Amino acid sequence: MELGLVGLGKMGGNMRERIRRAGHTVVGYDRNPDLADVHSLEELVGKLEAPRVVWVMVPAGEATQATVDRLGELLEPGDVVVDGGNSRWTDDEKHAEELAAKGIGFVDCGVSGGVWGLENGYALMYGGDAENVAKVQPVFDALKPEGDFGSVHAGKVGAGHFAKMVHNGIEYAMMQAYAEGWELLEKVDSVENVREVFRSWQEGTVIRSWLLDLAVNALDEDEHLGDLRGYAQDSGEGRWTVEAAIDNAVPLPAITASLFARFASRQDDSPQMKMIAALRNQFGGHAVEKK
Repeated sequence: MELGLVGLGKMGGNMRERIRRAGHTVVGYDRNPDLADVHSLEELVGKLEAPRVVWVMVPAGEATQATVDRLGELLEPGDVVVDGGNSRWTDDEKHAEELAAKGIGFVDCGVSGGVWGLENGYALMYGGDAENVAKVQPVFDALKPEGDFGSVHAGKVGAGHFAKMVHNGIEYAMMQAYAEGWELLEKVDSVENVREVFRSWQEGTVIRSWLLDLAVNALDEDEHLGDLRGYAQDSGEGRWTVEAAIDNAVPLPAITASLFARFASRQDDSPQMKMIAALRNQFGGHAVEKK
């Protein structure tokens, strides 16, 4: 089939290559002309035969909204727009409604795989009407990993990005657990080879995972992570997961704590710890450290 692909960054560029390897035609557009096959969205749409499928891989929020708005002006009834970025599921519902008024279908797709996806395939979680999903199915089949798993029609519009959001929330908590365990191992004198302890967990343990493999890769590059600053950004999906939990009264203590731990990483001198130190001094006479 033919596919228009908007956004050819680290993810989009590799996705273009994987889809082409499967024998499909991809017409790619990016604001960087060195990456693009065409020079505008108008040219991209003009090169595709109807019914068209255009996949959007640009940053969530304003960039995605502007792209979907423009495609809504260029595409025709029967065409389909796929949002494969990290959009909030509530935006999907809005985009689907706006495009449906013009007879254009909409599918949201959460994509996981990062820089490894070109070779390993991408885990896909998509939402939308079956009719629209069917028009995109050959591309889903090209992108997914080999085998029976790694791709799911999660439900109606918004379900794909909601599922990917929860996936990322779980990822936050798993990474936090590995990080806490690593710090404790590094702290004690009796454990002399923390990196090899992590490596030993890669086989036969209940905590083995791809994240653990990546942790070992990182420790092979920098055994004690001495070159890194203890600062971790968050993409926003962890926050959305916690907000959704509050809205649905679902307890997520581990995921919530892992998100707050990232916030703590951005404080060189924690105001909260100042208050805790002051209180411990007040009620127990515990020592405090002065600047």
